[in-house]
This record gives sequence, structure tokens and C-alpha cells, in this order.
Amino acid sequence: MAQGRAPRADAVRNRRKILTAAGEQITAHGPDVGMDEIAAAAGVAVGTLYRHFPAKTDLVAAVVAEYVARVADDAEAALGRVSTGTRALDELTAFLGRVIEASVTDRAVKAAAQALGAEPGDRTAEDRAGAAVAALIHAGQVDGDIHSDVTVNDIYLLFSTAPTDQPPVARARWLTLVVPGLTTQARPSVRST
Repeated sequence: MAQGRAPRADAVRNRRKILTAAGEQITAHGPDVGMDEIAAAAGVAVGTLYRHFPAKTDLVAAVVAEYVARVADDAEAALGRVSTGTRALDELTAFLGRVIEASVTDRAVKAAAQALGAEPGDRTAEDRAGAAVAALIHAGQVDGDIHSDVTVNDIYLLFSTAPTDQPPVARARWLTLVVPGLTTQARPSVRST
């Protein structure tokens, strides 16, 4: 393909189908799922899959990169809502919850990436996410709602300790328990019935 030329529409569609199928197949069958099975689930020939992704490591890295891009888009959207008047603490808390829920389904993909040593080469989305989260934290600190010592690394630490293997009620409880570590606000008491 010539430099600067946009990819053909069918190539874009095939790439999208392959990435979607790879995420689903790895989630359903684990990191050892074969490229043949992924191609079949995507409805493309194995050769088409290999034209887009010469090795499974490349495919898994692309799936991870897509996840990180979605996280970055979400963080930037949350920051955009803060600029229109939403409280930064509320946006940061909701963002944490959404990322934890997305991580439930992407857990197998992350395990596959780790097992294969697949790392997305381009860090642009990761940098975007970090910058947006840092801005959310700063806005919450300016509002007096987020502790002055909270950093982006603290948010990453929270993500790494989230109970993604637990049911939704446990994940919601985890979020209820960790938010007070971020905020200067008192934790509301929850009465059990």
C-alpha cells in the first residue's frame, strides 16, 4: 500500500472483525486459543488474519491497544463533563467503576498479553488516559474533594487491585470502600437491611 493512502473499506472491516473476534475468543477460551479459531470466529480466511497480524503477539497487542484507547476516550469524556460543571470526584469515581467493569471481560486478554509478552508499541492512548486522569484528579483537588497527595499512579494501583474475578456486588462494594481513600469527604454509612 502506498504511503499516505487510506486502507480499503473491506480491509478496515476485516481488521475490526478480527479484533472483535480475538477479544471474544481469548475471553471465552483463554490465551491458548488458536489463530484458526479466531479467523473462523471473525469470518475471515486465516491468510487475511495473518496479513493484518503476522503473529499472535501482534494481534493480542492490538486488542490491548484498543482497550487502552477506549479507556483514554472515557477519561477524556469524563474530563469534558467536568469542564461543563460536573464534579471531578463524581466523574473520577464513575470512571473507576466503568474501567473495573470493562476489565472484567478484558481480564483474559490481559493475561494473554502478559503470557505472550505482547505490549502495544504506541503509548499515545496510555499517555492520553494518564493526562486526562491527572487533570480529573487536579480538578478534584482544586474543588477540595480529592486528597492533595492522590496521583495517577494511585489510580493505576487501584485498578491493579480491583476484584475483577468477583461478582458485580463485590466490585461495587470494593469501589465504595476505596473511594474514601481518594476523597476528603466522609464516607456515607450504608445501613444493611
